[in-house]
Amino acid sequence: MSDVITLAHGSGGRKTSELIAELFKKNLGNEYFTADDAAVMPKPEGKIAMSTDGFIVSPWEFPGGNIGKLSICGTVNDLACMGAKPLYLTCSYIVEEGFPVADLEKIAEAMGETCKKAGVKIVAGDTKVAGKGQVDKVFITTAGVGVIKEGVNLSGANAKPGDKIIVTGDVGRHGTCILLARDEYGIEADVKSDCAPLWDAVDAVLEVCPEMHVIRDATRGGVGTVLYEICDQSDVGIDINSEAVPVAPEVRGVTGMLGLEPLYLACEGTMVMMCPAEYADKVVEALQKTEHAKGAAIIGEVTSENKGRVVMTTGIGGKTYLPQPGNELLPRIC
Repeated sequence: MSDVITLAHGSGGRKTSELIAELFKKNLGNEYFTADDAAVMPKPEGKIAMSTDGFIVSPWEFPGGNIGKLSICGTVNDLACMGAKPLYLTCSYIVEEGFPVADLEKIAEAMGETCKKAGVKIVAGDTKVAGKGQVDKVFITTAGVGVIKEGVNLSGANAKPGDKIIVTGDVGRHGTCILLARDEYGIEADVKSDCAPLWDAVDAVLEVCPEMHVIRDATRGGVGTVLYEICDQSDVGIDINSEAVPVAPEVRGVTGMLGLEPLYLACEGTMVMMCPAEYADKVVEALQKTEHAKGAAIIGEVTSENKGRVVMTTGIGGKTYLPQPGNELLPRIC
């Protein structure tokens, strides 16, 4: 196989077959991975959840991961937010002509490794090659199917006054990492993306709190945008304590210099959860026992007041409205 991707790799001929066999099947193959027009898998018991997501992150590689790992985590976590154990994924690549094959292999390797950690299998895919300059190196779309745990009913419309608000880890780390990886500001800081698959954390939570009301993935727009979306969906208000929101010191330092609010920066390994108050301590304890949620914390409460607004208690005890998200949030991560 050549060292770079050529238009022939997307033509459907011998070069395409070589790419699938020598790169994708090698890294992503399993008993359901197919060369046919569609994959055939066992029918799961119970209700299923489906999700799809596109990934165009620049740069494609960053501290803590790359676009391949991100594409698995993103869809796995979206399924998990509905209480669904992820089972199967499909993936579609659009690769720029001239993209190094070695780099594409790094992406596929990361996808394979992340699938194993998440307990999910890629069963089908597609590859297209775009002409030089038509795309930015590589874009990936993944779609997933998962089976929802019996009795679980999760939705952004389920928040109730009195619910405690929990984040599964520190906020704003992925957005800060991508901003620094672009090297547009000349800032040097050791910020690693929180990109991680979180089904294990969700599964642990649902074991101790089957009455969980809301789980949301705080990706684009971060925790702040998610909170405002839930306010609208559930017709409630939200109070949060700014001192209780976990922010890594290095993230706080960078965002402080640039005047950015960590609550509005993307996370790729942090979720927002809302549950009845009597379960909150057990939920945090269960989260902290899992690999990627050791920094879980209660940050606030759902209220019947100030509907549609997020009220933040500051470090000196004052209260202020968290500004509503604007039309364009920075940094733009995709």
